[in-house]
Amino acid sequence: MIEVSNFSKIYSNGKKAVDDISFTVNDGEIFGFLGPNGAGKSTTIKSIVGINSKTSGKISINGKSLEEDSKAYKSEFSYVPDNPDLFENYSGNEYINFVSDIYGIDSKTRKERLDYYLEFFDLKDAMDNQISSYSHGMAQRLALIGALINDPPVIFLDEPMVGLDAKSAYNLKKILRERAAAGKIVFFSTHVMEIAQELCDRIAIINKGKIITVGTFDEIKHAANREGSLEEIFLELTDE
Repeated sequence: MIEVSNFSKIYSNGKKAVDDISFTVNDGEIFGFLGPNGAGKSTTIKSIVGINSKTSGKISINGKSLEEDSKAYKSEFSYVPDNPDLFENYSGNEYINFVSDIYGIDSKTRKERLDYYLEFFDLKDAMDNQISSYSHGMAQRLALIGALINDPPVIFLDEPMVGLDAKSAYNLKKILRERAAAGKIVFFSTHVMEIAQELCDRIAIINKGKIITVGTFDEIKHAANREGSLEEIFLELTDE
């Protein structure tokens, strides 16, 4: 379970990016975190994964906190940012072996998992090539494999569909559903409302640093007191 309680983030210039938000994400959930540009989505995700410090509040993953035991806390999740920064002088195989070594994954397990994900993401023929030669979509797929290779309890994905072709996007959705069915947590942000409506068990919408609604799509529709697509409701709720 992810628990965020009264979390705020104020930058050194005085800008309040996130303002006293609280929510939980349960095991076995695909949780969508949505909002307009500058709403506080990426700031929140980066604070949860320990890239940004928080100004106030509490954040825990499966009962662990960054402050109490950062190593144990970070062992609970993998994170793929919206623009993954990979080691461009490595080949794809060298990168996956580097990540696998960090997590102490034995050679048999890493081969089984890598073979499985290479089939899904159609990257097998490029694994001996330098990452610097990869397209954005190929680098995104490699970053996803690197995040999945250690089979973490939680995975954070910031705009994971950007740059993926139709087949890879379809297969990623299948993988995320499999992970949720196995009791793991998928936490992701996206600007593509159709994907969030199709994929998410629950959704939170953040606007101007505050969470304005959270729940299933049906619960959000009920709270907004209107019918329509998630995109229509999102635009209405976040309209200036």
